[in-house]
Amino acid sequence: MRYLVFSLLFLFCLVNTSTQFAEAKPTKRYDARTKMCRDLTSRALEWDTNLWGKGSKQFRNKCQSCHSKDNSSGAPFVHVETYTSDGWNAFFTKRKSVCANDGSWNSFSDDDLQILNDYLYRNGDWTYDPNDAETCG
Repeated sequence: MRYLVFSLLFLFCLVNTSTQFAEAKPTKRYDARTKMCRDLTSRALEWDTNLWGKGSKQFRNKCQSCHSKDNSSGAPFVHVETYTSDGWNAFFTKRKSVCANDGSWNSFSDDDLQILNDYLYRNGDWTYDPNDAETCG
């Protein structure tokens, strides 16, 4: 009987913990460059920051053309989950990457870079944290 109670308690804790991490994607992103809070649930940004939207297409077509596995350009492999949301924000805010400084980003408009940052922020590593999904920075 004691074994059954401990087993059920362990199972309950395991299920409760695992469902806690899959509750929500970030809905807002503070952009330090523009000093604005971007609402990722607005109709246009909701579409553009999902896997089928503009941000995903830009990442696949422009970024991963050089940053894919086994690329010939020597660029490091980069995936959506290479950085956390805060890591992607720092990447776009500080612009210390080789791509930002060698002119590769010149093909992006400011709006395109914002949407790309929104997409990567929303889908980056550890984005399913319900504790800060509603905050903005």
